[in-house]
Amino acid sequence: MSGNEEHPNYPSVDQSDRTVPRNLRQTGDPNIEMLVSTRVRKSPFFHKSFNEEGAWRCTVYNRLYHPRGLVEPEDGGAMKEYEALTESVTLWDVAVERQIRVKGPDAEALTNYVVTRDVTDMDAMDGKYVILCNEDGGVLNDPVLLRPEEDEFWFSISDSTLMQWLQGVNVDNDFDVEIDEIDVAPMQIQGPLSEDVMVDVVGDKVSDVPYYGLMDAEINGADVLISQTGFSGEAGFEIYVRNAHEDAEKVWDPVMETVKEHGGRQIAPGHHRRIAAGIMSWGQDLDHETSPFQVNLGYHVPDDKEADYIGKETLEEQKEQIENGNYPFEHKLIGLKIAGEPIRDYAPDFWLISDPETGEECGYLTSPWYNPDLETNIGMGFVPAEKIEEVTDTPLNDDVYDEELDLEFQVHLPDEYAEEPGEPVFATAAKVPFKESVNPSAREQAKLNARKEAESDD
Repeated sequence: MSGNEEHPNYPSVDQSDRTVPRNLRQTGDPNIEMLVSTRVRKSPFFHKSFNEEGAWRCTVYNRLYHPRGLVEPEDGGAMKEYEALTESVTLWDVAVERQIRVKGPDAEALTNYVVTRDVTDMDAMDGKYVILCNEDGGVLNDPVLLRPEEDEFWFSISDSTLMQWLQGVNVDNDFDVEIDEIDVAPMQIQGPLSEDVMVDVVGDKVSDVPYYGLMDAEINGADVLISQTGFSGEAGFEIYVRNAHEDAEKVWDPVMETVKEHGGRQIAPGHHRRIAAGIMSWGQDLDHETSPFQVNLGYHVPDDKEADYIGKETLEEQKEQIENGNYPFEHKLIGLKIAGEPIRDYAPDFWLISDPETGEECGYLTSPWYNPDLETNIGMGFVPAEKIEEVTDTPLNDDVYDEELDLEFQVHLPDEYAEEPGEPVFATAAKVPFKESVNPSAREQAKLNARKEAESDD
């Protein structure tokens, strides 16, 4: 490439925070075929999802094939799946959430050392959303952490290898634990009628399980662990099938049958709904080069955790800088409402964001989708921190997600979504979450409680 040509990876987007920049070259969907081979694992639900329920496409997640489309495009595609999720009930094959177990006398000590939040307040049969960071404060994984026994934790991991990290951490620390993947495969039951389905499957006692609580149960003679959790923003549960390679289908069949009896169906994980709820996806919205303070996870860096944990020193330094008004990163993730034609499927690229005043590319979308409830395209994306600082008087912390920022950008959508071919569309900063969750996150719940207290004082 000669020096006079523009570089296709958009160096005008400052990625100096990163060692490996995001690939911002806009290649679009090359319409390639997924190769199925033995290098990538098939889950215990593979036959059910692909051969019986008709999943027609997949991605690879945690080195397993992951169904990402059940309704064919000509029948409504992903937005038809959104309808099922928000109006009835859905079953998801999420066996890709591999379960990494830490078990032994020092299970709590090791877990508390690798997780930023304090886990010593978790009792047996509790769960919690957590993050693990490296020494530089980058988010390595953001799993749901389960504690089925006093001396046992399960990391229900997002799309990044964690077992080797935990084993490596313990090489020199010598905690008295066993660390390994276990033969457990989860499925999710999500949607307004999810509790009705679960009551039919395991009985009324499931209604007593609190948010992030756990319950042991038996389905069709197979042992399972149930949690009230999910990746949708809707009401939902997860069923963790123990001894999965033997019992997965034994559990799947009665659950699938009950979902269908309630008017539901299997769908792909509801990324359209999780975006509306402000739930992030590791690899898209954050990764090991992203600080929690860039992505609405600052509340995961506690003020009162006395125990040491990996990344603590760096994260506390970052927190102090931010509180002193010195935001230490080039970009911050924000919510955007985006003009253009409805985005009804996954984006194949990180679509570029530009400054409407200069026209220069300055950021990128990570997770866009059309939301029929809001009747607009929405998305999360990284924009220059200095642009946000220009319109807010407060330190650049997680409070910006609750503000109506007077901030505009342009987004370079593909022609199929653009208002005019080749021309960017306007986007405005928006509050996150865009649509409230049935079960708000800890940060959102704290905001709601503060609001209620203020109202009661008035």
